[in-house]
Amino acid sequence: MRAPLAAVEWVGRQTAKFGNEVGYASALLFESLYWLLLGHWRNQPVRVSAVFKEAVEVGVRAIPIVCIACFATGTMLAMQGIHTLKQFGADSQVVVGIAYSVSREFAPLITGIFVAGRSGSAVAARIGTMTVSQEIDALRVIGVNPVRYLVAPLLVALMLTMPCLTVLANLVAMLGGALYCLAALGMPLEVFFDRSFAALTTSDVLGGIYKSIAFAMLIAIIGAVNGFQVKSGAEGVGRATTRSVVLCIVSIILADMLFTGFLSR
Repeated sequence: MRAPLAAVEWVGRQTAKFGNEVGYASALLFESLYWLLLGHWRNQPVRVSAVFKEAVEVGVRAIPIVCIACFATGTMLAMQGIHTLKQFGADSQVVVGIAYSVSREFAPLITGIFVAGRSGSAVAARIGTMTVSQEIDALRVIGVNPVRYLVAPLLVALMLTMPCLTVLANLVAMLGGALYCLAALGMPLEVFFDRSFAALTTSDVLGGIYKSIAFAMLIAIIGAVNGFQVKSGAEGVGRATTRSVVLCIVSIILADMLFTGFLSR
């Protein structure tokens, strides 16, 4: 009898903990938006310099790894697509498959995962370290709101740079597929891109951009939540960093599933 009761108690505790974290994350998001919209009227605006600094860190410095990953993804899609479609004598139609797969799914998803691995962990580690060293308390003492100072610039920077990275990822992934099609099918690059752009619609590209904005919000808020909730020293910071990355990636995949289901109707 004790085992079922213990299981029910564990489920209840985990559900309550999940609800508390979702509520805290929602409050953090709304507070960040509040400072972004109304901070100027309270003489505590979000600094543009801080936004640009975060944008360079989370966006510009992520360009190399995102490009490498998306180039490889586009090449692999071309390999698998040609191998599969060759059985039906339609290997030239791989162009349309690559264009749809990259723009709708792989470009925003891979960009989100790699930015989460870089920035989600960095945000959690930075805020967690400041929490442990009582720098967050010091900010409050001198009248600086930690959410306005730390989270709001990061949120804006991610929401600005993630769509740009996604568009770049689209082009780089299609370039990878185009180069493989050039080698395997003798298809010129201009023909590949002409067919790709002819097949894509505005909604295909915008769907990926909408996803990237949602992923940006998840990365910023989940990283900040885990950083603010650090309780112990270096060990706690390490756990928060790992937990932030895992939750960011899982949340991105689940959000991508929901977006795909909604946009495919």
